[in-house]
Amino acid sequence: MTLPLVYHPIYSQLELPPEHRYPISKYRRLFDYLTDSLTLNERHDIKLYQPEPISVNEVKALHHPDYIDALFGNTLPAAKMRRIGFPWSQQLIERTLMSSGGTKLTVDLARQHGIGIHLSGGYHHAHRDFGSGFCLINDLALAAKHALTLDGIDTVLIIDCDVHHGDGTATLLADEPDIITFSVHCDKNFPARKPDSDVDLALPKSTTTNEYLSAFSGVLNLTLAQYQPDLVIYDAGVDIHQQDELGYFDVCTQGIYQRDSLVLSQCKEAGIPIAAVVGGGYRHDHQLLVELHAQLIHSAMTVFLGESQPKTNQC
Repeated sequence: MTLPLVYHPIYSQLELPPEHRYPISKYRRLFDYLTDSLTLNERHDIKLYQPEPISVNEVKALHHPDYIDALFGNTLPAAKMRRIGFPWSQQLIERTLMSSGGTKLTVDLARQHGIGIHLSGGYHHAHRDFGSGFCLINDLALAAKHALTLDGIDTVLIIDCDVHHGDGTATLLADEPDIITFSVHCDKNFPARKPDSDVDLALPKSTTTNEYLSAFSGVLNLTLAQYQPDLVIYDAGVDIHQQDELGYFDVCTQGIYQRDSLVLSQCKEAGIPIAAVVGGGYRHDHQLLVELHAQLIHSAMTVFLGESQPKTNQC
């Protein structure tokens, strides 16, 4: 059994203004932590892959070509760039294409190995003709569309556990009957307008670990049984954590591990390949996010490699 991890150094190679809210260094920090703590260079059951950028033609097949031309050519109005939340740069565009290519590669690896994990991804606020909330193009929707071109994959389920509603994914895929969107989010958080996903689980502010897991597990079981997907794309956002600066839940670190393990084990038991992305997580001290995002990899090592559960802070 091989656990594939997808990463590219460009994910953290983006100059942002001081005190910018986006934790751009967390990808490099997570990769460095995994390399050191798991001694990746000495393991044969965890393999690193480096993606290629997704093609502009693929992006234009999903997003409006005029939006993409303006975005990539730096002619997007300033107000629309402010809605995205990043200052424009060529490096931003190159990073965006590479990250979407990484999620696409993760789908291919999941189909081959049963699981793949992308150490980036989850840009679910990008709509057809505009970006929002640090999201320029929607890698989840792009990867799901790609998955449907693969032999044996007729139905894709996107399980989005970021604390923020997957609004862009919902609108982009509203007319795609073979791609099911499932969003688990805080009911009083960004975005203000929450279009319907195929399945929505909106939970109140201050939802605790036990409340979260109880509500989510029931809907997850029903959703898997109803749609019987051939592949799952899983956004394992950690902004559900009790100390996240842009989330309002009260879920502890152990709860994130349990959530990730629940999704991975359900898919493994059902024989459904799962492509996971690390998703959102927001702290001024980027290093504090590393342990939280690492829970996804630890969960995968337990479920797919049979390793023992790591010691984490109890709830």
